[in-house]
Amino acid sequence: MSKKRLLLSFVILLLTNSCTNKKYELMQTQTEVKAEPVEEEAYVNFEYKIQPHDRLAITAYKYPEITPTEMNSRGILVDNRGNINLPLIHKVHVAGLTQPQVTRKLERRYSKYLRNPSFNVEVLNKRVYVLGEVNKPGVIPLDRERLTLLEAIAYAGDLKDDAQRDSIIILSPDRSGRLHMRKVDLTNFNAMQASNMLVKPNDIIYVKPNKWKKIKVNTENISTIIDAVSSAAAPYVIIKNLD
Repeated sequence: MSKKRLLLSFVILLLTNSCTNKKYELMQTQTEVKAEPVEEEAYVNFEYKIQPHDRLAITAYKYPEITPTEMNSRGILVDNRGNINLPLIHKVHVAGLTQPQVTRKLERRYSKYLRNPSFNVEVLNKRVYVLGEVNKPGVIPLDRERLTLLEAIAYAGDLKDDAQRDSIIILSPDRSGRLHMRKVDLTNFNAMQASNMLVKPNDIIYVKPNKWKKIKVNTENISTIIDAVSSAAAPYVIIKNLD
């Protein structure tokens, strides 16, 4: 095989690999994800249930010395068994309970030692995650039980020009840790149902790149390879011309 044919075969191989092996798109599936609406009742009446490794801000209104400011600034860590430790009552199991349920549990436990105790419990680490073709991807802290998909995208600085607007992916973990995936089409108003637009703490929102982004990335990758091959072949061309 001549050097020219060898060089041409090398270029073709690199170009083929650049087009087929570029795995920059996340959350790819074997089958198309349908835009199935979630149960509206489950989202409208949703209350967050505390999990191991959450951090809780606990305030005793009449007895602030029980929950000093230094402890609440960082939150009280729920251990991997779902327990917290507090003065007087010591170990309290809170995993699987909502914030109001933990409040009532603490008030019952402390009523043995204090007169008419009153508490407030808040989870400090509630958040959603936004990835992909948005201007400010990252973590969005939540000060409420849920927000809408459009609000989350607004917090993330809006969609980029390369965003695929008809296929926004939302991953929602259930109590067992299993992920459920749904797709939202923001280009079709009639298909946008209120319940399907809601996101909860720990949901992951992924905005996929459109087809033009894929073409642009592959084109840039091909150009880089061609430039590299041209630089490598330049000495050979110069020597050939000198012959």
